[in-house]
Amino acid sequence: MTLIVQKYGGSSVRSTERIKHVAERIVATREAGHDVVVVVSAMGDTTDELLRLAGEVTPAPSPRELDMLLAAGEQVSNALTAMAIHALGGRACSFSGPQAGVITTATHGRAQVIAVEPQRVRAALDRGEIVLVAGFQGLSRETGEVTTLGRGGSDTTAIALAAALGAEVCEICTDVDGVYTADPKVFPGARLLRHVTYETMLEMAVQGAEVLALRSVEYARRHGVTVHVRSSYHGLPGTVVSDAAYAAEGIVPRAETAGAAPARERANPAVTPVPPAPGAPGGLGGPGGPVGPGSTETIFHALSEAGTAVGAADPPVPPEPASCACSGNPSGEQTGMTGCAAAARIAAPRKAAG
Repeated sequence: MTLIVQKYGGSSVRSTERIKHVAERIVATREAGHDVVVVVSAMGDTTDELLRLAGEVTPAPSPRELDMLLAAGEQVSNALTAMAIHALGGRACSFSGPQAGVITTATHGRAQVIAVEPQRVRAALDRGEIVLVAGFQGLSRETGEVTTLGRGGSDTTAIALAAALGAEVCEICTDVDGVYTADPKVFPGARLLRHVTYETMLEMAVQGAEVLALRSVEYARRHGVTVHVRSSYHGLPGTVVSDAAYAAEGIVPRAETAGAAPARERANPAVTPVPPAPGAPGGLGGPGGPVGPGSTETIFHALSEAGTAVGAADPPVPPEPASCACSGNPSGEQTGMTGCAAAARIAAPRKAAG
């Protein structure tokens, strides 16, 4: 029996009717013979509403209390989805991020996942239950406090669980058909890509593509998690994000990316090597050494902050992947947090990505 991790974001569970549709989809995946772990985000605009309430109480709330408040949104949708599965006759158990063993750094509002200890998740799977995990949150072992992961935190939660559990695939179920060469709402001629590499997806995220958050793609690349971006409304094949997909077809992935920026706005930046600090043995990663984990995000983020677009070109398009077992029932996607200082989070609440 293979294990599939599915992630549903804010628009997927924006109402009780949508939650029922998602529950039908989850149960169908289980009945197809798969173990299933599901990560859900807060319902619709719940996070924005919670931020608004916090802002009415104080313009600068405690980062700890803000994380406690925002983490509640995912736990509501998580429990409701488990109830909807029960109503369909399925067996399900919901966990918060900390209960599921998501261990993070101590930074409130933008904590990073450093480990997943999924003993309770495995035990529930062994009992034949569908496991639901609240996304966007974890526990700092250093402080013993609940933390939130920032924008795209539910994507990162799902991919981290998939890596820790050895899942066959992590499905990001959203309200778009997959990854396009550009925003199809702006560029009608944009093509749906069947496969993209991690590097391509990272560069697209830097250029503003909102299908997957930058940190979640970096985590998937680092741990070799195959990500399947697909619509939660229908069973079309969507887009597979994985270098292995290219290797299986004998296609060498290209470093260029298909980005969301118009061609006239793209640039080929000249990147100046970073000299070593005084007394240090070498520059980034050492002389001739590899760049460490997370460095790709650091470099891309720096380029993005500087307003530099990464050069873009369409990658090769291999044959379409086989349709996955959970295709069928309709369903919806994600909200993200900027996650800087607490006051900034109040001033610029996260937007739903679909």
